Amino acid sequence: MTVINTRRGVLIGIIASITLIVTFSWIRNQVVIPVPSLRYISAFPQETNFGDESSPTPEIVYPQAENQPSVSNRPTSQPSDTKPNIIFILADDYGYHDIGYHGKQYGGIINTPVLDKLASEGVTLENYYVQPICSPTRVQLMSGRYQIHTGMQHFVIEHGQPRCLPLDEVTLPQKLLEANYTTHMVGKWHAGYYKAACLPHRRGFNSFFGLLLGNSDHFSHSASCGGSKGCSGFGYDLHENDMIADPKKWKGQYSTTIFTNRAIKIIKEQKKPLFLYVSYQAVHAPMQPPKDPAYDYKNISHSTRRKYAGMVSYMDYSVGRIVDALKETGKWNNSVIVFSTDNGGDISHGNNWPLRGKKKTLWEGGVRGNGFVNSPLIPPQSRGRVSHDLIHITDWFPTFVEGLAGGSLNGTKPLDGFNVWETIRDKKPSVRTEILHNIDPMLTNTETPADFEDSPELFTPTTNAAIRVGDWKLITHEPTTGNWDVPPELASTLTKPAVNNDYQPIWLFNIKTDPLETNDLSKAHPEKVRELLQRLQHYNRTSVPIFYPNCDIKGSPSRYFNFWIPWGETDWKQFTQIKSDSREN
Repeated sequence: MTVINTRRGVLIGIIASITLIVTFSWIRNQVVIPVPSLRYISAFPQETNFGDESSPTPEIVYPQAENQPSVSNRPTSQPSDTKPNIIFILADDYGYHDIGYHGKQYGGIINTPVLDKLASEGVTLENYYVQPICSPTRVQLMSGRYQIHTGMQHFVIEHGQPRCLPLDEVTLPQKLLEANYTTHMVGKWHAGYYKAACLPHRRGFNSFFGLLLGNSDHFSHSASCGGSKGCSGFGYDLHENDMIADPKKWKGQYSTTIFTNRAIKIIKEQKKPLFLYVSYQAVHAPMQPPKDPAYDYKNISHSTRRKYAGMVSYMDYSVGRIVDALKETGKWNNSVIVFSTDNGGDISHGNNWPLRGKKKTLWEGGVRGNGFVNSPLIPPQSRGRVSHDLIHITDWFPTFVEGLAGGSLNGTKPLDGFNVWETIRDKKPSVRTEILHNIDPMLTNTETPADFEDSPELFTPTTNAAIRVGDWKLITHEPTTGNWDVPPELASTLTKPAVNNDYQPIWLFNIKTDPLETNDLSKAHPEKVRELLQRLQHYNRTSVPIFYPNCDIKGSPSRYFNFWIPWGETDWKQFTQIKSDSREN
C-alpha cells in the first residue's frame, strides 16, 4: 500500500509539473516580460587598482526607453583570451614632414627610427585624415562621429569653457568595456572637463593619468588661462582619475617620460584584453625637449625648431619603450598598435612639407595625418606596404570595437566611421569613399560668388567647409589661403611651388594627381564643383547647432587652490583632493 501511494504521489507531481510548464509557456507567449540583464558599469567604470584583475561590479539593467543609447553588454564573437590588445598612440601637433619616412625623402634631418621601423614593417597609411585641430579629432576618435553631429564644429575646447564631448554620446572605451576589455588612458584628454561626468574616468576609462587641458608646461604640468576671456590664474593640471596627481611628486618630471612609464606599468600589470590610449602631450607647445644632450639637434640653428626636433626624437624613443614592454610581457604577438597625429603641424616649430597649409586649416597640411598600423596579427603578405585607401579618424571606433574586439556597435548614435580592419589586414578596398572634413558656420564670408547658382540643393560657399569624395576635394571659404612652408633647416635646398594662392571662395583639387593642392580645377570642372556642393549640402542638413559658449570666469584656477578642475560641480572641493599615493611609474 505504501508503494502504491508513493507511485501515485510521483505521478501527481509529474502531472502538476507538466501543467505548470504548459501554463508558463502560454503566458510567456501572451506577455512580453522585461527580463533584466547584467552589464558592467561603463559610464562610470570602477577605479582600477593596478594588479587587481577582478571583474568590475555588475549592475542590473532593465530595458531602456526608446531613443536612449543602450550600453548593455552583448555576447562577443570571440573569447576574451583571444582578443587582441589595442594600443592607440596619438601625437600632438606632429607635422607631416617630421616623421622620418616622410622627411627623409626631402633631406629631412629629424630622426624617428622606431616609428620608421614600425611603419615599414606594418601598414603605412598614406590617405589618412584627421581634423585640423586638437579637440575635434579627439572627440571624433571617442565618438566615431563627425564634429557636425556633436556640436564641435568650431575650434577647440578652451580653458574654462563649459563644454565637452556630449554626455549622451556612447564612447569608444565604453563599448570596449562591454567587450570585456580593460581600458586605460594616459596623457592629454582635451575633450572637456567642466563637469565631473565629462572626465575620462567617467567616460569609459578604468583609469586616467594625464592632463585635462589642451596644453601645459611639460615639467611643471601647469598652464595659464591663455586667451580665455575672464579667466585668471595659473593652475596645475595633472590628474589621476578624479583626483589631483601629487604635485610634490610629479612637478619637475618630463611629461613624455611619465606618460610612457605609466603606459608600461599598465602593460605589465594587466591580464585581460587591453585598450591603452596613449595621448602624448608631445610635440605640442611649449617647446621643451628633455634635459638630455642626446636630443639636442645642434645642426638645426632655428631655436624653436631645434627644441621641437628633440621632442620628436624623444617621443620616438618612448614609443620604442612601449613596444619593448609589449614584447617583454609576451603581449606583442596578440597586440595591434595604431599610431596617429591629431592634426597638422604648427609651423612655428613643426612642418608639413611638401603639403600645403598647417594646423587649423582645411588644406592637406592641416588634415592629412601621419599614421600606420603594426601588428603580428596582420598576415606577412599584408605587412611592409603602403596603403592608399581612404581612412579617417572616426574609423577607429568601429574598427576597434567590431573589427578587433568582436563587440557590438548597437546602442551608439549613427556612426560616421567604418570598420577598416579588413582593409588593413587583408588589403581589401576601403568601404569609405568620402570624408567630410568639416562645416563651420562660425567662419563665414558675407559675399556670395557672382557666378554661384543659388539652389537649395547646393551648399552656399560663404561658409568654411571641405569635403573629399573619391579623388576630389572641394574647399569653400578657407580664410587662410595656404602656403607651402619649407623647413628652416632646408631653406637653401627646397623651393616653394610658384602658384598664385590669392583668396577665392571655392577651390577644387584632384588629390590623387595633385596631393600638394597646386592646381585649382574649379573653373575647369564646374560639374564636379556642383556634385561636391550637393554632398556638402547633404551633410549640412544632418548637422546639429554649434555649441561654443563663452568661457566661464568660474573656471579660473585661482578660485580652486590653483588647480584646473571640474568647476561646474557644487561639491568642487572633492576634485582638489591630492592623490598622494600615486603609484610609481
